[in-house]
Amino acid sequence: VSAPPAWSWSCAEAEQGRAGPGRAAAVPSAPATQGPAVAVTQARSGAPDIYKCKFFFLYLVVNFDHFQILRAIGKGSFGKVCIVQKRDTEKMYAMKYMNKQQCIERDEVRNVFRELEILQEIEHVFLVNLWYSFQDEEDMFMVVDLLLGGDLRYHLQQNVQFTEETVKLYICEMALALDYLRSQHIIHRDVKPDNILLDEQGHAHLTDFNIATIIRDGERATALAGTKPYMAPEIFHSFLSGGTGYSFEVDWWSLGIMAYELLRGWRPYDIHSNNPVESLVQLFSTVSVQYSSAWSKEMVALLRKLLTVNPEHRFSCLAHIQASAQLSGVVWSDVSEKRVEPAFVPNKGRLHCDPTFELEEMILESRPLHKKKKRLAKNKSRDNSKDSSQSENDYLQECLEAIQQDFVIFNREKLKRSQEQPSESVSASETTEEAEAEPLHMCSSVCSSGSS
Repeated sequence: VSAPPAWSWSCAEAEQGRAGPGRAAAVPSAPATQGPAVAVTQARSGAPDIYKCKFFFLYLVVNFDHFQILRAIGKGSFGKVCIVQKRDTEKMYAMKYMNKQQCIERDEVRNVFRELEILQEIEHVFLVNLWYSFQDEEDMFMVVDLLLGGDLRYHLQQNVQFTEETVKLYICEMALALDYLRSQHIIHRDVKPDNILLDEQGHAHLTDFNIATIIRDGERATALAGTKPYMAPEIFHSFLSGGTGYSFEVDWWSLGIMAYELLRGWRPYDIHSNNPVESLVQLFSTVSVQYSSAWSKEMVALLRKLLTVNPEHRFSCLAHIQASAQLSGVVWSDVSEKRVEPAFVPNKGRLHCDPTFELEEMILESRPLHKKKKRLAKNKSRDNSKDSSQSENDYLQECLEAIQQDFVIFNREKLKRSQEQPSESVSASETTEEAEAEPLHMCSSVCSSGSS
């Protein structure tokens, strides 16, 4: 049994995503972001950095036992999601958990690590922000903002009739989010109704960064990544021709597709996951988008600008949106402060998700979350009693050990506290906690299957 393949972790190396049943090969394009691991190194070496504060090391101690599991609310390609309450603060969050063995078998470890690396570096009012990340023997956990208004896909399936005023506000809020991501050199690559969550007041938040990528200094992305019906034409062109690649403009195309779908109930192009890339390139050059006669001229003009096939002529930054005649009446400071009241407000008397998720977790799930503590104790007892001879599971075990070592631990709550309080105010008890904290490891070698 060979040792797990190793790699030097970076977002660029991890650039891959889902597009139909297959996945394009990774194409190096950008260096990794500077995460907490780099900050630890700087702090230890005397480099000037806020992470030199003693509180920095305190943020390594949150774990599964600090949360009460309330109910399952969803699942995706990378794991499942449940509502949790932090026991000490009583704050509510969404907890996303991913089984390590399944991630190894599906070659998804890179994607999980990349999403963590990105989320720990960003925070914005119209994003679903990461608060904690930790792990145990079975799972990797991400604890994020809890948004109880449901995702836009759910509301489309409930036949909600979105008005132009509602969709215009979503466009403005997502424009602010995409502008922020661009300032952080991030292309999301999967803007769609499924990944837009509403809070209880009806404001939109972008989530799911597992196929996002980072590009810097004029670099271009080239991987075939995204969800086909929402992917911009230049992504398919780049995949076929091996040309110059694509950049931030692709997210604004996806925003246009989503806005059209919210207004009309279906997308402007009849694209499915099994459509060959060649046929899609031809489709964009031959099929014209049909706009409803019931829509205002201003909305049609805005959608035309977002759905321009040539990315050089497309609305693709906040300045374009703000300067447009279609949104001339928008008070952007009110939008960014959530002072604009959405026309559509989700019903606060119900949970906006599929109720079968809870039944599936309780009845069908072979490793239910609410039985984790008992299961881990039993597994530990079994591990201590088995013989130590090499087995066919050695490779898997080495992969699990690599994840255990390299997983990125994060605690935004204590990071914020460390930035608010001077380092000299650290108490004796906190200093003891600091000494007990484990060192933070950034991904240096994590198992992967042979595919990239």
